[in-house]
Amino acid sequence: MAKRPPVLAPYHHFTKAQWGALRADEKMTLSREDIARLRTLSDPISLEEAEEIYLPLTRLLSFYVEAIQGLHNVSTRFLETPDQKVPFIIGVAGSVAVGKSTTARILQALLQRWVSSPKVDLVTTDGFLHPNAVLTERGIMNRKGFPESYDRGRFVNFLADIKSGKGQVKVPVYSHLVYDVVEGGEVTIDRPDILIVEGLNILQPGELPRDGKPILFASDFIDFSIFIDADNADLEAWYMERFFRLRDTAFRDPSSFFRRFAEMSEAEAGDYGRQIWKTINLPNLLENVLPTRGRADLVLKKGKSHMIEKVQLRRV
Repeated sequence: MAKRPPVLAPYHHFTKAQWGALRADEKMTLSREDIARLRTLSDPISLEEAEEIYLPLTRLLSFYVEAIQGLHNVSTRFLETPDQKVPFIIGVAGSVAVGKSTTARILQALLQRWVSSPKVDLVTTDGFLHPNAVLTERGIMNRKGFPESYDRGRFVNFLADIKSGKGQVKVPVYSHLVYDVVEGGEVTIDRPDILIVEGLNILQPGELPRDGKPILFASDFIDFSIFIDADNADLEAWYMERFFRLRDTAFRDPSSFFRRFAEMSEAEAGDYGRQIWKTINLPNLLENVLPTRGRADLVLKKGKSHMIEKVQLRRV
């Protein structure tokens, strides 16, 4: 009986200890105070975990940046075109409450401290959400965070401008306090060496045109992608933990969109928070976010403690 051909596993798998050993002689350039400043409300990341997870990652990224730059140099020589800086784009994806913002901020801080002192900018996709007025008009306010709630054309154009070396590219600003895009608010991204893009749906390919015409997706511009993974039950617990912390802090601001949660009883607020998770965040995770995990170059799997326990690196 003929043997079945071996199944090709798309990822290398590492325990935390195995991955940490790959830092080699990479030096930690952040302090405990830096880590405390960079982490988000419910993310208990420590300096030790940053050393074990993010130092090997920054070492790997240095090789990727060098390889992409080499490929670009080959292309410009072949085409005999002027050589210009092409930013390296890193994507950070994953569920609500999984810790994307902490990962993106720590990466930015570490990459900025490379010996070459690269210019590293960070952008979240929240600014590319349609304003609340548009979402309300389209009847999709309850699907905020789903792919259709974003101005995907504007986001793709932004990435195309960055990748082409265009300077002074404007990015819309989102306020979590008022839960809306800030009218007239913009930040400027000007020819970074590295751009980190953090968001729920950045790895989605979208639907392909039936006529075969070329079409660009946001993921086409990402040179290295990271997906932060966790079990659904843990994600819900972290979301609720963050929800109650915000209820005791930011939600009490009179201008907060969520001011009413601060005025509810703890039981009422908890019921409402769990309803938001079950009717919005969980369906979006299952339908849109989780299916993109297999497209990531690196998967960081967190355990119940919110600490990363396993690492998967896509085979090249």
